[in-house]
Amino acid sequence: MTAEQLRNSILQEAISGRLVPQDSNDEPASVLLQHIHEEKARLVKEGKLKKKDLIETPIAEDEIPFEIPKGWVWGRLKFFCSKFSTGPFGTMVHKEDYVENHGYNLINPTNIKQRKIIANGIKKVSETKYNELNSYVLASNDLVLARRGDLSKIAIVSKNEEGWLAGTGAFFMHFYEGIDLPFFIYLYTSPFCQNYLLQQSVGGTMDNLNQKLLADFIFPLPPLAEQKRIVAKLEELLPIVDQYGKAQSELNLLNAALPARLRNSILQEAISGRLVPQVENETADGLKEQLLQAVNNSPLKKKWNSEPIEEDEPPFDIPENWNWIRLGDIVYTQTGLSYSKADLEKKVLNPIRVLRGGNIQNGAWCTKDDDVMIAPEFVKKDIFLKKNSFITPAVTSLEHLGKTALIREDHNDIVAGGFVLYLMPYDVKNDALMAYLAYFFQSAFYNSFCKTITNKSGQAFWNISREKLLKLAIPLPPLAEQQRIVAKIEELFAQIDKISK
Repeated sequence: MTAEQLRNSILQEAISGRLVPQDSNDEPASVLLQHIHEEKARLVKEGKLKKKDLIETPIAEDEIPFEIPKGWVWGRLKFFCSKFSTGPFGTMVHKEDYVENHGYNLINPTNIKQRKIIANGIKKVSETKYNELNSYVLASNDLVLARRGDLSKIAIVSKNEEGWLAGTGAFFMHFYEGIDLPFFIYLYTSPFCQNYLLQQSVGGTMDNLNQKLLADFIFPLPPLAEQKRIVAKLEELLPIVDQYGKAQSELNLLNAALPARLRNSILQEAISGRLVPQVENETADGLKEQLLQAVNNSPLKKKWNSEPIEEDEPPFDIPENWNWIRLGDIVYTQTGLSYSKADLEKKVLNPIRVLRGGNIQNGAWCTKDDDVMIAPEFVKKDIFLKKNSFITPAVTSLEHLGKTALIREDHNDIVAGGFVLYLMPYDVKNDALMAYLAYFFQSAFYNSFCKTITNKSGQAFWNISREKLLKLAIPLPPLAEQQRIVAKIEELFAQIDKISK
């Protein structure tokens, strides 16, 4: 059960008479009804009320939604109110009526937060307008509530707020004696009441509550003494529910973050040589020599000048049979497709898809509905996506730097855009190494490193330094161990995916 469900359940227990025990010594709520009848009759005699104010709409049996204890009563909201009104209509208050300083405060739903009136940001009207709106002046212990938008907004007017005005988006009311205001607020914010209000409200873009429908709302009323006991119990229980909700939120955040943390931990163990056991006589020396030879045999050799890895350069320890090698000894870089807006105007039957930074996930890539499509005549064949190459954003937001996708097969209809960098292997047939590198590029270590080799570009974008990227020292396991590492990662990630569902 969530904290919200628990809170709603407690409030329903409270307004149904099941939260605290009844006391036979309590004066029944029916006596309160009689007192209000008598008070209204007196006010009619004094001319302060009209005879029609004594007329009540009977409560039909099929209107009553649940049973209540003996000593409680059902009543319509307006019957209990000595004051019941909306704020002024919008046509009564214009922009020119508002003043910046030394005006009179006007309460609207935006000023009601957590069942309190917040003066910060409140609108003020001139003295002339205040005098025109004297029938909307609030008194201490009035209730102010929203009549549109969030209908759960309600607050008690304190002595400090006495004399302020009800705003155009508010109802305000005042109860006869016998109703505990905190009890009514709990009742009003309960699912029972809020569901009624939402069902009865009208409006296409926001809920608007009709005054008559609010006036006719029937609610259960306990004896005054029990109202106070209910409030005391709620004030004891609901803070505990809030603490439970906070703990639940923290747990939800932890559970949401746990899969990513587990993956990061697994990847760090993998690139440090602690995920699978080493096998005697396996070494990365031969693989390193093979990779360096592939660079020497490449016509691109002149573009890369590898430097020895210094003893204090590696960022963490690796097994003795592993080796360190620079990324530039494995891959070279290539820029994606540059094009103009005019190039995109030409429409053809079989266009080429252009991937951008948003298409690149950690380890994979995807297509999107808003992908750029361009005619083949503007695309050179040497930048089509090739198997065992990688793509990574070269210019992107800081949080997306380092995201790298392995291309697992050739594509003759997809390229990457100019703000995307290709990482092309010298040894294109080494599937095991590329699979291992794909997971290395997903590690927190690699992503953190990428953020250290960037330059700010404009307001929100960062450029990654190709030169510094290629100089990165990569932990290189023996080829057979790379295969075991990849298999183990895939096994563990599959288990995490099951747990996360």
